[in-house]
Order: sequence, then structure tokens, then C-alpha cells
Amino acid sequence: METHSQKFKVRLGLFVAGGLALFIIAIFIIGKQKNLFNPVFRLTSTFYNVSGLQVGNNVRFSGINVGTIDKITIINDSTVRVDLMVRKEVKQFIKSDSEVAIGSEGLIGDRLLIITQGSAESPVAREGQQLVSAEPVETDAIIASLQVTAGYAEVITQQLAEIMVKINSGAGTLGRLIDDSTFAENLNQTMVNLKSSSKGLDQNMEAAKHNILLRGFFNKKAKAAEKKKQEAEKKADDQKKEDEKK
Repeated sequence: METHSQKFKVRLGLFVAGGLALFIIAIFIIGKQKNLFNPVFRLTSTFYNVSGLQVGNNVRFSGINVGTIDKITIINDSTVRVDLMVRKEVKQFIKSDSEVAIGSEGLIGDRLLIITQGSAESPVAREGQQLVSAEPVETDAIIASLQVTAGYAEVITQQLAEIMVKINSGAGTLGRLIDDSTFAENLNQTMVNLKSSSKGLDQNMEAAKHNILLRGFFNKKAKAAEKKKQEAEKKADDQKKEDEKK
């Protein structure tokens, strides 16, 4: 009985020691993730709507988790203040003109804060400085916009379907052109006639140029065109010479 009690005590002691070790390791890992054991500096920003952001969510800079959200406070009916704890080792990279935006871990993941990179000439952000915020786009607003777009697409699709039905049934000019071979032949003949008329007009104009009564008119017109061409060439040459002098 005494031997059994001794083994039980040893097992109980090992179990307690193992549990305590696991607890300490878990505290160390969680504390490291939440920056409980790292030197940090504080920043702040304000939003109109934090879109489900919670205390403890990550703060990300250049795609890397560099801190956590320490506190969220409602200032008034249109302003929410968010306090950030950021690892001090990355302070030198965060500029005073950096912006803070709300993002998410993937499409349906937890919310997080994203600090954008500032300009190179801007000074480093100070302890407790308030950074400019960028309001997030709400998922409901995106869905509403998509619904409106889908509604327009449905109307356009319906109208196109009606047009295709009319064309296939031979209604309208395009439908008659496709289905009625006689109409298509008449249209083709009309185009041939127009080409012939245009050719005849060109011939008449050429004959008019050689007419004694109209020859003077066409000569004046040709001289005026030649004069304009020479003036344009002279102007271009003068401009080229001025550019070369410069």
C-alpha cells in the first residue's frame, strides 16, 4: 500500500510539473505574440467606423505583424480612437505621414490595422503621435454596389436578347438584311450605283477643269493652294532655324 502511494505521488508530481511547464510556455508564446515582453512605443489614430476591429488584433507594417491594438475608445458619436502598441525596433521605419487603414486576414479573417509606408523625407513618428486614418470600405456597401451592377447587367442582357429575337425573326432593317435576300441584293445594287455616280462625277469635274470658261477658276484655286503650301513650308523652315539658334 505504501509503495503504491509513493508511485502515485511521483506521477502526480510529474503531472503538476508538466502542466506548470506547459502553462509557462503558453504564457511566454502568447506574451511574445502580444508584445508583453518586448519594448514598445504607442501610436494612436481615429476612425469614423472601426468595422469590427477588436482589442488584441494585429498591427501590420510592410506585410509583417509589428504590434497589437491596445485600446479602442468611443470619443463621440462620429469618432472612435484606436491606441496601438508597436515594437520599438520598427519605430525607425514608421514616418509621421504614414497612414493607418483597417484590413482583414484574408476574405473572412480577423480585422487588423495596416500602417502604410511614409515618405523618405518625413521624420520618424513620435511616441503617442496620432497618425492619419483611411476609412474602410464596408462589406455591405460593396455588396450593395454589386447588386446595382448586377441589376444593370440583367437589364442590358434582356434588351440584347430582345434585339436578337427581332433580328432572328426578320424584324427591322438589320433583320431584313440578314433574312431577306432580295433586300440585301437591292442594297448591294444601290452601293454599286453610288460608286458609278461618284466615278461619273469625278469625270465631269476633270472635264470642267479643261473647259475654257472654267479653266481660269481652277487655275486660281490651284495657285492659291500652292501659295498656302509654300507659306506653310517657309514658316516651318523659320521655326526650325529659331530652334537651332536656341
